[in-house]
Amino acid sequence: MITNEHIEQFVAQAHRVGDAGLTVCSSGNLSWRIGDEVLLSGTGSWVPSLTKEKVAVCRLSTGEVLNGVKPSMESGFHLGVLRERPDVGVVLHFQSPYATAVACMKNRPVNFNVTAEVPCHVGSEIPVIPYYRPGSKELAQAVIENMKDHNSVLLLKHGQVVCGKDFDQAFERAMFFEMACRIIIQSGGDYTVLTPEEIDDLETYILGKKTK
Repeated sequence: MITNEHIEQFVAQAHRVGDAGLTVCSSGNLSWRIGDEVLLSGTGSWVPSLTKEKVAVCRLSTGEVLNGVKPSMESGFHLGVLRERPDVGVVLHFQSPYATAVACMKNRPVNFNVTAEVPCHVGSEIPVIPYYRPGSKELAQAVIENMKDHNSVLLLKHGQVVCGKDFDQAFERAMFFEMACRIIIQSGGDYTVLTPEEIDDLETYILGKKTK
């Protein structure tokens, strides 16, 4: 059952991502699963200065609003990812400066593995989703489908979406994704990426996924 303490924690996490410069004004939204209910930033709310009155409580299974606060227009993919991924507790969506700049590039990258943090924390493969109108069913479906097997996606002309088991993991992924995009932008497009062999080595010795 969602308590006032949960809502206060949710608001604090919203302010955290705002303080990190991941979102400004009314751009971006976040969600947190608690049992069979979900906290969502309210539609039109300013995430960096989110208040308790602008936090929606929804039923995960149906999306029914339980407290009279209308959730973000992107609640469709937030709820969808949480339904599809029982391992996920938090979904974050931002128009963070560098990820959004990359999302608007004519010659955008398809490989974001510029540092070890990307394959180790964000994902060695980051799907790039075509532009769909914000809040549309098409966008929601594309995000849900691509995040069944990935923890981060880039939305063309829009921004980034990440998920994690908790706020710390999702925040870390968002920050490292933003860092990778900053490197790509600041390099002027003249950058290198980790080779498949180097990524395999990281998965072996850093993530412990394999043994040799």
